[in-house]
Amino acid sequence: MRISTIALATAGLLSLSAQAAPLLSAEWAGQACQAWNKNPVLTDELAERWIKNDGGRGYKIIHMYRTDCGENTKVELVISGQGGKALCTYGGPIKNTSLNDDMDYVMHAETKRWREMGAGEYGPMRAMMFGRLKFQGPKAEAMRVMGPFEQFLLMPGKVPGDDTCPK
Repeated sequence: MRISTIALATAGLLSLSAQAAPLLSAEWAGQACQAWNKNPVLTDELAERWIKNDGGRGYKIIHMYRTDCGENTKVELVISGQGGKALCTYGGPIKNTSLNDDMDYVMHAETKRWREMGAGEYGPMRAMMFGRLKFQGPKAEAMRVMGPFEQFLLMPGKVPGDDTCPK
């Protein structure tokens, strides 16, 4: 009896350590970066129509956060043009504090809205029209890549993350 109690307690501790990181945390961003690179719509279609607007530096930056957790919880994705693809080369804490509004993006929404977008309940056009997703960046460019961008908004539904606020 005592051995089974210890085994259950150990299993409980192991399952706690295997829980998902908070949604849009630095750890989550690293996992989202890996997921980006496995999605041919993001890597291929954005290579053709989006990544080239990088000001000659070879990459674009996306900052994102959950509005209800605060702007100080922003994370960063760096998307680079490599070998004819738009590849995520970094996902984690903010490294680039200054962005260029002509090529980089800042996106934020309430946790509930990230979840809805991640579940595919609506796409980027509806999210922006109804103010559910706020963003800064080149709006005309964003309009041209709504199709691939929808794949990006599905990430909160594909990359596990819990609803606690990142620290």
